[in-house]
Amino acid sequence: MGTPETSREPCPDRILDDIGGAFGMGAVGGSAFHFIKGVFNSPKGERLVGGTQAVRMNAPRVGGSFAVWGGLFSAFDCTMVYVRQKEDPWNSIISGAATGGFLQMRQGFGPASRAALLGGVLLALIEGAGIMLNKVVTAPQNLPIMTEEPVPGMAPGSFPGYPAGQFPGMTPPTPPAPEASSSGSSSWFGGLFGGGKKQEPAANSGSKTEILESFDTPTPMPTFEYK
Repeated sequence: MGTPETSREPCPDRILDDIGGAFGMGAVGGSAFHFIKGVFNSPKGERLVGGTQAVRMNAPRVGGSFAVWGGLFSAFDCTMVYVRQKEDPWNSIISGAATGGFLQMRQGFGPASRAALLGGVLLALIEGAGIMLNKVVTAPQNLPIMTEEPVPGMAPGSFPGYPAGQFPGMTPPTPPAPEASSSGSSSWFGGLFGGGKKQEPAANSGSKTEILESFDTPTPMPTFEYK
């Protein structure tokens, strides 16, 4: 976030920018002030007409006075930037004092000095308020990062009153079903899921070897001789 000095227009364009902004501010503020004043000072039945007439007569004058003040302030500000080769709040304070004294120079040295002092104090208050607002806005960005310290005797990632890895609202995991032992394969579980069929090859291995041996033994050839 830029400071009020660095976020403004460059110096040649700053004068025209401040003249236009000051004229608009004076015209709007002067219109509101003189309209209310004209309404109260006008007779009954003519209040609206009196208010509009007061705005038409006084608002341009107030806007022009603000424009002159803004133009002189920007001119002195650019002069201070050129002389000091830097932009800081002191440029605005000195420019405000120089502007107030320059506008009251026709009244003599005493009124000019008082106006210069008033302008310097006013700009010092404005610059101080801007600096404080800048610090308040940028303060939350520099807050330290808060870390949670683990409770002594508790595993990291666990919740108080719950086992490790389980949080409130979470259903506890179901334990796995025990596996059937090899000795119980002859039970009705083994018969239902085919547990007993896996041991059939081992149980019938003797009969298979006997059948194969019976095929290996030669059979006697029949003879048709009469005895």
